Amino acid sequence: MQFSMNKTSASNALETCKTKNMRLVIFCLCGVTLGSFFLYVPAFAEHSQTTVTPLNDEISLEKTMIIMNVPENNTLPWGTIKGKINNPTQGYPVIIQFFKSLEEDPVHVAQVNVRGDNSFEYRFRVSSTDDGNVTHFFEGDYYVKIFKVINTPRDNLDSA
Repeated sequence: MQFSMNKTSASNALETCKTKNMRLVIFCLCGVTLGSFFLYVPAFAEHSQTTVTPLNDEISLEKTMIIMNVPENNTLPWGTIKGKINNPTQGYPVIIQFFKSLEEDPVHVAQVNVRGDNSFEYRFRVSSTDDGNVTHFFEGDYYVKIFKVINTPRDNLDSA
């Protein structure tokens, strides 16, 4: 068996290979972009309600309550609660409480520090897989209360 290739056919083969590789690269980039978009589909934060309670002349407690839903068919192992604080009081952490119902004690409590850009983030385990057995730590609806200490808004001092 003998294989021979002239300069023109070698050049054509090279161009065909480059074109196929370029299509593959573009296809992969599109797949990664779309995949990352669909991997982070938030299942949370339906309604929110925020109240501010003055603690003294300088600081107030801001409480935000949201309803979090973790679908029964959830396949992602982690959940995240994150946000940004307007006018935070330095040195106070954010407290996050998870309730199955408002009449019961919290099922999970967390404390996280406020970052330099006034944001906070709490990452928590939703489910775990061990030897093919899936354990769901969170499933269904939860009330999430987020407590933040802020500088007392000056425009609210008269109403306090």
